[in-house]
This record gives sequence, structure tokens and C-alpha cells, in this order.
Amino acid sequence: MDSGRIRTPRTAPRTAPGDRAPSRAARPGSRTGRIAALAAAALIATVVPSAQAATAPAPRVDLTVLVVDDGGSAVGAITAELKGSGVPYRRIDLNDPNRPVVNQAFLSDTVDGRPRAKYQGVVLPHETAFGPDSAEHTALRTYERTFGIPQVDAYTWSHPGVGLDYTNEGGTSGVLDGVTTSVTPAGQAGPFRYLAGSLTFEDNDPTIAESYGYAGRPRAGYTSYLDLPVDGGGRASLVGEYAADGRRELVVTFAYNQYQRQFRALARGIVEWLTQGVHLGRSRNYLSVHVDDVFAPDARWDTELDCTPGDFDCAGDDGEGTDPIRMTVADAQYAAAWQKASGFTLDMVYNGGQGEQWKAEHGGSDPLTDRLVADRAQYRWINHTYTHPFLGCVQDTTVVPWRCAADARGNTLWVTRAELSAQIRDNHDWAVRKGIAVDRSELVTGEHSGLRTLPQQPVDNPNLAGALADNGVKWTGSDNSREPQQRALTTASGAAKTVPRHPMNVYYNVGTAAEMADEYNWVYTSRADGGSGICESNPASTCLPAPLPLATGYADHIVPQEARTALSHVLGNDPRPHYVHQSNLAEERLLYPVLDRVLADYRGLFAPSAPLVNPAQRDVGTELTRRTAWDQALAAGKVTAYRIGTTVTVKAPSGVTAPVTAPEGTRKKLLLGTTAFGTAYAGTRSAWTSPELLQSAVTLTIPTS
Repeated sequence: MDSGRIRTPRTAPRTAPGDRAPSRAARPGSRTGRIAALAAAALIATVVPSAQAATAPAPRVDLTVLVVDDGGSAVGAITAELKGSGVPYRRIDLNDPNRPVVNQAFLSDTVDGRPRAKYQGVVLPHETAFGPDSAEHTALRTYERTFGIPQVDAYTWSHPGVGLDYTNEGGTSGVLDGVTTSVTPAGQAGPFRYLAGSLTFEDNDPTIAESYGYAGRPRAGYTSYLDLPVDGGGRASLVGEYAADGRRELVVTFAYNQYQRQFRALARGIVEWLTQGVHLGRSRNYLSVHVDDVFAPDARWDTELDCTPGDFDCAGDDGEGTDPIRMTVADAQYAAAWQKASGFTLDMVYNGGQGEQWKAEHGGSDPLTDRLVADRAQYRWINHTYTHPFLGCVQDTTVVPWRCAADARGNTLWVTRAELSAQIRDNHDWAVRKGIAVDRSELVTGEHSGLRTLPQQPVDNPNLAGALADNGVKWTGSDNSREPQQRALTTASGAAKTVPRHPMNVYYNVGTAAEMADEYNWVYTSRADGGSGICESNPASTCLPAPLPLATGYADHIVPQEARTALSHVLGNDPRPHYVHQSNLAEERLLYPVLDRVLADYRGLFAPSAPLVNPAQRDVGTELTRRTAWDQALAAGKVTAYRIGTTVTVKAPSGVTAPVTAPEGTRKKLLLGTTAFGTAYAGTRSAWTSPELLQSAVTLTIPTS
């Protein structure tokens, strides 16, 4: 319901793709042809076309996926996974009357006397997307058979044409919300080896059917990867491989969209199967959490005024916030113990000057700072400016909302470069004196100020880029709900880039669950229900049907929703950090239930081979920069990548690093000899890679199956 969040839409209709499930009489019969002699669990296979003479050159297979799109959510989900992980693809819109015709010339040709397959894998809405008797259907199958190209049937129904019995022959069909399925031994030995074993379908709203499926019993040639128990004993399949007539299809018989957890968990394996484990692109499951305002107090929400005293727009407030929220020594000790127990490191985004001010106002003593400094090696630290001032335009708070102050000529007044630089420099130097290891290249300004702030400040403070350069800052945090894309802040003396951060709906100005539920109700209930009505005027938001109970609303509603949102980012190959505030580690320590839920849900889904990656801010910035350059190179058609037998060649523009994923045992060619390629993750090897010295391309050798 937050404007920075994605709300999961309903999935595809409950019927088979393209039409309602036909009656038994109308169902197609079994496919003809022999069962292919392919290993069901194998992801890697050297392509040797059966029709070629033994002396013919091995074919070249380009590392691009063909996506045939009917506009449905299933194909859209797979396309989103390809795009998000950097896998190049070509999309054909079945609804476009001017689309290209899929024939032999479209699918293959000859390059340098060598036959070429233009696509390494094919995604179809279902197995007969072009029509079962069409020339395109025949051409595609011939192509797949000739070059050994796999095909994904994004969403179909259970019937013999895909290697399954009808559901009334010992299977089942219906709503899958809340159903627990299992990854089979073949799935865990093959494309879904990174999953822990069980996968429960989401059930976020009991009033809405969120996913529907057809689970059928396998026939000859079908190997199940994901199944569930059925009445009468035995198990029926929802995902599996069907090998017949010299071809291989990955058959998916449940509806899904790109946001649902069950798809997100399976997406990596679908791509690995589709590409036979060798493809451009890479992905990880990322989670980092920034805790802002460390050493500083945060103002407290007033449940009577429905605003935060101390804020200039809090009507009825005397302008002086009281009873601030600040961590204690016990809170700091709990944070250190929680990190150790959970195996997860927090990023402490600190304001040293605020700590010094607190110390001066409290008898010269600050046990909290002493404790956190003593435990400094247990955390990562990020500069948040010395005293957390607003670093954009000079604010005129005599009006609500505030506006940028101007001089007599109407020119905007800005916080100066000297002031900006001092805030950055003094906070860094304070940390160094305390023995805190802090990376000078990383910064988060207070409230992301200095960056454009709509509607009042539509441009960056013109002094910001220079101050960042003065202090060696390369990466500065921004608010993902306002600016989801990374961008550069450039000056003659240097350049920095933003690192968008996801705001979590655990508010900075609450210390208790009751305060959190009260403010949440104010934001997310209608005026008729006593709320602000913000949810009624914001099209990206949704109102609660009724206010949350103050005693239980946080634990019962907010925690699972925020954990679900954060986990969706984790499973979406999204490296952007999440951010909260030190107040969320204080008093009732509201952050921990959310993070505990995220970590538990994640570890229940994934095997140890796919651990959470906890990147530093500079690493996130680098990852986003590389992705942008890669996407631009793909869009410009400047990447060439192909496989001939066990050799993979990748050529990209100079200065562009290529993301590549390959199986264990892959070697990278050096000027002399080879070296192990990439790093291990989820049962594969992957890396951002570029040619070695005196080379014009990346050359990899993959192991034979």
C-alpha cells in the first residue's frame, strides 16, 4: 500500500492458455514420434544435430532467447526474469499483425560456412501457440529438433500432448493458494538444485484466488520437477520436462505472474533449464539494511495530533519535539547479539555530531556511543553527515508545505558547497578518530537532501556534486520510491552516482507497535474511518478496509506485509539496499520481527548453495552501473555471444563488462593457459567478465555432460 511498493495483481484466468480446457472428446491425442534419448536432469548437452553428417562443422548457437508473447502474465513473468538478469532475448508479439513469420530463415542460417541457430531457447505461451497444424509450428519444432533447442511452455494444462495424464485420471486441478509443493529428486539434481525442497504457494488474500493449476500424473518421457500429493495416493506434477520426438519441453501447468513468490523461487531454474546452464546475464539474491540516524535521536509520532512534534508542519505543536526515541546501551548490545545469531550484518548510517550534541546535553556522558564504538568492528558504517541538516535549498518554513527561500531577485538560496563539504568531512573525520572503519566513497545525506526533492526542489543543489568530489564520495544514497534509477552527479572535478534505497514501512518516528499501527492507520485509512485520506487520493496506494487494532496490527498485518515486500526485492535480483532508522532498534525494537521473518522465509526456500548476498553500498552502486552499461550495449545490438560445442565466445564494446553464467567446471581462456571462471552461486558459476590482456573476446570452455 506504500507508493514505493508493487502490489501483486491477480494472475491469469483459471482456464488453460488461449481458451477454456476442452472437453475430453476435443482433447488432442498423444504426440507421435520416438522418445528422445536425452538425460532428463541434464542442463548441459553438446549440440550435435542428428541430421548432420559426422564431418559437418558443429553448429553455432547464439546466446539469445526467443520469446513468443501472447500478452499473458506467464510469458510476461519469464520475460521479466530474462530482462532483470541481463539475458538477451527477442520478443515476438502474437497480437501484432505485422510480426515476423517464424520460419527456417527466421530461426537459422549459415555463418562462415557453419550452420547457426539464432536462438538458444524458446519461450511459448503454451505448446501450440502458433496453432498445431500451422507451418510456423512445424518450422519451430524442426528447428528445435535439428539444433537441440529447448522450449518452455509457460502455462498449459495437463494432457497427453505435454506428457501428462488428464487431471481426472488421478490428478487434480483448482486453486493452489496456500498449497505446499515439493521439488522432486530430479528437480533438486537438475535445474532447481538451489531450492531447499518445499515451496508453498502464496495466499495473501483469502478473498481472492491468486493462482490456479492443473496437476497431472506423468506419462512416459516426462520427468517431474515440482509436484504435490493427490487424493488416492501418489503425486501429480506442476512443473516438469517432457522429452519426445527429439525435442525437450519444460511444462508448467499453473498460472503465475512475475511478482508471486512461487514464480520468483522457480525463475532461476526455468532460465537455467531454458539456456542449458550457459547464458549471458547473472543474478543473486541480495539483502542489505541501512540503519539511518545512528547516534542521533528521532522525533516521536503524536497519536493525538496525528503528526510529529518538532516538524514544522505539525499543527498545534509548540515547535519543540519532546520524548525523542534513541537507542540505549541495552539496544546496542541486543543489535550485536542479533547480528551474530542471525548471521546478518547491518549498515550503521551514522551522525557523529548528533552523538556529540547528545553527550553535551546529558552531562558529558553517552554510554550508547561508547557501546557502539566498542562494537564497531561488528557493523558496516556509512557517513550520514555530521549533524543531519537539510542540504538542499534553504527552506522557508513559514508556509506549509515548505518552499525554497529566494533572494531579492528571486534566485533560489542554496546550502553552500563549503557547508556541504564540512558536513561530509567532519563526520568522516569523527569516525576515523573513533577507530571506525568507514569508506570515504560512500555517503547518505540526511533525508537524501541535496538531491532534487519534488515538488519544492525540482533540481539538485548545484553545490552538491562539487562537495561530493571534494570528499572523494562516489556513491550517495537516494530514495528508491522517488528515484528508482541510478543517475550521475557530475562536476568538473569528479562524478558520483546515486544508489537508490528501498524505504521500509517501519517508520522513523515510532518506538512501539501501538505507535506504528496508529500512524499506519492515519496514512492508510479513509477519512470516513478517521484517517488522513492519503490512500484515497494516491492512485499508487490502497486504503485498509478498516483501521488496524493498535495492540495487534503491527504483528498481524504490517510485519508480514513488509517482510513479503522485502523478500520480493530479494528474489527479484534487486541489489538496492533497504533503509530504516535507529529508532527501529530502540524501545520495542520493531525492525527485528520483519527481518526475522524475511530471513526465515528465505532460508526455508533456498539451499545453502544460494546464500543471501549482503552487499556494501559501493558494491550496489557498481552493480547498478554495470547493469546500465550492459543493457545499453544489448539495446544497441553491440553484443555478440555464441556457443560452438563446448566453447563459448562473448564480444562486447570496449569498457563494457559482460555478465555470464556457466556450469561448474567452466574455464576461462587466458593469454597463456586457462583459469577457473567466476564464483559459485546456486549451483552455477557466474561473473562480470571482460577479455584478458591482448584478447578481443571472452572465451570460455564448458565441461562436457
